Amino acid sequence: MQTALKLVDQTRLNADLAASAESYRTTQPFPHIVLDDVLHPEAFAAAVRDFPGINDEFWKGYLHVNETKYCNVHPDTWAESLQAVAQEFCSPEFVRYLEELTGIANLIPDYTMDGGGLHMTKRGGHLNIHTDFSTHHTHENWARRVNILLYLNEDWHDDWGGKLELWDADMTACQARVTPAGNRMLVFTTSDDSFHGHPDGLTCPPDMARRSLAMYYFTEEEAPVRKSTNYRARPEETRARKAAIAADRKVLDVYDRVKRKLGISDDLAHKVLHSVDKLRCRSK
Repeated sequence: MQTALKLVDQTRLNADLAASAESYRTTQPFPHIVLDDVLHPEAFAAAVRDFPGINDEFWKGYLHVNETKYCNVHPDTWAESLQAVAQEFCSPEFVRYLEELTGIANLIPDYTMDGGGLHMTKRGGHLNIHTDFSTHHTHENWARRVNILLYLNEDWHDDWGGKLELWDADMTACQARVTPAGNRMLVFTTSDDSFHGHPDGLTCPPDMARRSLAMYYFTEEEAPVRKSTNYRARPEETRARKAAIAADRKVLDVYDRVKRKLGISDDLAHKVLHSVDKLRCRSK
């Protein structure tokens, strides 16, 4: 894994670190910050150019009530430009930056992309408001602490939707929205209260998609509490919609427990979910 930072504009990030750390701690509804122009222009252009196409064979679908998106969690299938960016996000210098930014010491990067990787959401896709699962699936003493989302959209129009909504702990109101503009990074602390998502279907053109690279950072704990992804309904949702979101959340929690106990991969679940989604689409 390379350690020399050549793709991330670390010099500029470090220059603004004191102010960024203060903003991170005080911003509502939970600690977070939006950073623009994270990659050098040439590195961003290469990442956009090499991002997998909509019909790439390595996409796996998360297609159920609470989300309709696609992921690739296998860096060995990515272009070298994307692998290099992810490697820099795992480098000691970038991890030290995150520790100072967030105030969380001893962060552990995860190049295995447990829950992370390349993400793509197509027209009509969504991701309901949620908090992330709390522990690593392989290293169960690793507690999930920090999330970074680097948006890799060459162009994104506001009327396409897709702004990431950040909600308060009581799920009473959205308090911030982040447009997935190219070369923009959102960093936030993952906790029981860090509710986020883009729950409304995208209206981008059929040949476009909302694209990002997600990575998570952990700390080693003696006995971290395992919690699965906690999807929540917005106050204005219908009663039927709220019931569907809650039911889907329970099913996914059972799957998460079985996955951890038996050590199975996500591939089988993706196949099942894809088949169910095909049947759902045919029934419309």
